[in-house]
Amino acid sequence: MAAVADPLFRLACAPGVLAAAPDGWVATMLEQGEVALLVDEGGLDAITALAHELDMVTVPVLRAERTREQQEATVMAYAAAKPLVWIAAAFGEAATQWAHKRGPMTLLVESAGPLSDDERRRVERFAVILGRQAE
Repeated sequence: MAAVADPLFRLACAPGVLAAAPDGWVATMLEQGEVALLVDEGGLDAITALAHELDMVTVPVLRAERTREQQEATVMAYAAAKPLVWIAAAFGEAATQWAHKRGPMTLLVESAGPLSDDERRRVERFAVILGRQAE
């Protein structure tokens, strides 16, 4: 999978969140976006497995932080001025407020494990809306 020259959105999540997605779903989402992974209990093995599944030679990994607040600040910095899909087990008040106040569209999805069908559909709708806005 080749990197998107100018992605419409950024995706931040742990590799385990993308596990069990239907074949091709992640690759399709990343046709217009880019991903940066947060380390989960699967560690480097989970990141490597996802990279192989997506046929990516390199995968951006967000640095690990000591606290949830620091980790959320790192994801917010990664988002920069791009729309963001952020998938995490939970979000703190600062992250929720940031998502509501920022200009670029932001989708927060609470999921501690693989995405459900409904959660995947939410992400798909978000990507479709961004694609239409970019036309």
